[in-house]
Amino acid sequence: MKKLYLSKNDRKIAGICGGIGETYDRDPTLIRLMLVFICLVTAVLPVVITYLIGWIVIPQKPTE
Repeated sequence: MKKLYLSKNDRKIAGICGGIGETYDRDPTLIRLMLVFICLVTAVLPVVITYLIGWIVIPQKPTE
């Protein structure tokens, strides 16, 4: 089972989209674009709150 971590290499704000991209082998830029699209369609506040919760809950990637 893959574990989600915040990205240390590919981060713009917190590393959540980069971590999702690394975990599921997807381009983090596409994930960021989907996040912006969802933000524009639904409203800004729910996405921002979810992003902040993810920033707090998702752990940093341990050093290897």
